[in-house]
Amino acid sequence: MTEPAASIADGDPGAYDTLILGIGNILWADEGFGIRAIETLHTRFSFSPDVRLMDGGTQGIFLLPWVRNAKHLLIFDAVDFGLPPATLKLIRDDDVPRFMGVKKMSMHQTGFQEVLFSAELTGEMPDDIALVGVQPELVDDYGGSLRDRVKAQLEPAISMACDVLAEWGVTAVARKAAPSVSDLVGPGALDIHDYEHGRPSDSGDPL
Repeated sequence: MTEPAASIADGDPGAYDTLILGIGNILWADEGFGIRAIETLHTRFSFSPDVRLMDGGTQGIFLLPWVRNAKHLLIFDAVDFGLPPATLKLIRDDDVPRFMGVKKMSMHQTGFQEVLFSAELTGEMPDDIALVGVQPELVDDYGGSLRDRVKAQLEPAISMACDVLAEWGVTAVARKAAPSVSDLVGPGALDIHDYEHGRPSDSGDPL
C-alpha cells in the first residue's frame, strides 16, 4: 500500500505531510482491525500525493522513519479501552502514546509506543496525531477474522477518520473503481472475503 519507492525494507519514507497508518495482525481476529480499516479507506478513497497510506502490520520500531517524517499522523488499531466490545473511540495528540501504553494487547503496541516516544525524544513528533481505535471482542483466535460487531465498525471508523483528515486540510476523494486486491494487502488470499471463506472448518473443509 506504500508507494513503490518507499517500502519499509528500503528505509526511505519519501516525501509526504500526512501518514495514515493501520497497525495490527489480521491473523488474530479483532487485532486485525487497523489493517482492515486502512484497507477499507484505501478501497473507498484516493488522496493527493502528500498523503501516504500504510499497512504497518506489526513492524513496530521499523515504522519510526515514517512517523518522524509526517506532520500529521492518523492511526487505526484495536485497543483495549476497557469498554464494551466494538466500542469506537477517538484519541488525540498527547493522549495517544500514553493511552496505547496503558493496556497492551500485543507486542505491536509495545513497539509502536516506542516509536512515538522515540520521535518525541528526537523532537520529530508529528504536529497532529489521532488514533481511531476499537475495543476488540476477541483476539485469541488464530486464523480468525473480525467479529461481526467489530467488523460493523469499519465504516464508522472511516467516517471518523475522514472528519479528522478534513480538519487537517486533507481531502478524501471517492473512488469510481476500487483498486485491485493485491494493491491493498498483497496476495489475494489476504483479502477479507477470501480470508474469511478460505478458513478451514473443524472438519478441515473451507467454511
